[in-house]
Amino acid sequence: MNTVITIGRQFGSAGREIGQKVAAYFGIECYDKELLSRAAKESGFCEEMLENHDERPTSSFLYNLVMDTYSFGYNASHFVDMPISHKVFLAQFDTIKKIASEGPCVIVGRCADYALNDVKNCVHIFIYGDEDTKVKRIMEKYSVDASKARDMCNKKDKQRQSYYNYYSSKKWGRADSYDLCINSSVLGVEGTAKLIIQYIEDFESKNK
Repeated sequence: MNTVITIGRQFGSAGREIGQKVAAYFGIECYDKELLSRAAKESGFCEEMLENHDERPTSSFLYNLVMDTYSFGYNASHFVDMPISHKVFLAQFDTIKKIASEGPCVIVGRCADYALNDVKNCVHIFIYGDEDTKVKRIMEKYSVDASKARDMCNKKDKQRQSYYNYYSSKKWGRADSYDLCINSSVLGVEGTAKLIIQYIEDFESKNK
């Protein structure tokens, strides 16, 4: 096993759970919130700050400036004046690259597919679902009614979409941004995990 798997996901599509099952099958790490702890340790930011800005965009600052700063490294003078949300993004970006360089793993969300765009042994997956299935899952998971679940769904997906579209050069949830897009409502958590495992195994044998 030599592949890094990134998973973009709609809220309520069970992307994290599916990612964990795939990681368990291959005996590799799955990073979701764990990525924040690692980024906090390595960047010196406190974890709470990373959580507060996690997958939330700020449109008050030029995207190009962020990427310029990233390419020049943290010592660039304008890094000091950069909004905290951008510093957090760069810290995560760095951590994602580091984690991927250490070996195969599953990374959930946080523009990981974009951060690893130029890495050859990567498979980028997007998991979505039917609204009713997602709402039901959120109702059960967070003990809320259907209206609240639907509201959470819309709000979280809007956040993820604007974060991804703001920081990456691709479009969140659009098929041509990924290698594989799967509706987890059709096959369920187990079936979707199996499909991804099959895809990864085929990908590995093709790229030996």
